Formats: sequence, C-alpha cells, structure tokens
Amino acid sequence: MKSQNTSWTCYLLQCADTTLYCGITNSLDKRLAAHNAGEGAKYTRSRTPVKLVYQETCADRSAASKREREIKAMPRAAKLALFC
Repeated sequence: MKSQNTSWTCYLLQCADTTLYCGITNSLDKRLAAHNAGEGAKYTRSRTPVKLVYQETCADRSAASKREREIKAMPRAAKLALFC
C-alpha cells in the first residue's frame, strides 16, 4: 500500500513544437525524464524535448485530476499566462 503522504503535482509542459501538454504525477522528476525519453504520454513522444513551464502541488490525486481538467479547458492564452 502506498503512503498517504504522496504529493501530487499538476504540471504544464512546453513541447519542442511550442504546443502545451498538461498532466499529473506523483513523481515529477521521473515523469519529466519519461516524457523526454519518448516514454511519456503519446502526445509528447514525437514532440521532444519538452520543458517544464508550470507546476502546482495538489492535495491528492483527485485534486490534481480536477486541476488538470481545469487547465486543459483553458484557452491557450490563459495557459501561457500561468507561466509568462
């Protein structure tokens, strides 16, 4: 059983083609390495290298998923405003 103290992160990546990708993880360093190795999400596999441009710590997986949905629903300009 996993520890209850696992922190979840909602993150935003800028891909090599300047598109943005939003995801969640409980191990950001490992997830970034996977994205850049072409082993992450299908979307980012052909768009490496990716760069972390925004991250937000969330209370749990549910909160991280909710925040991910909120960010994905934002127009591009609002996503850019998160980190620019």
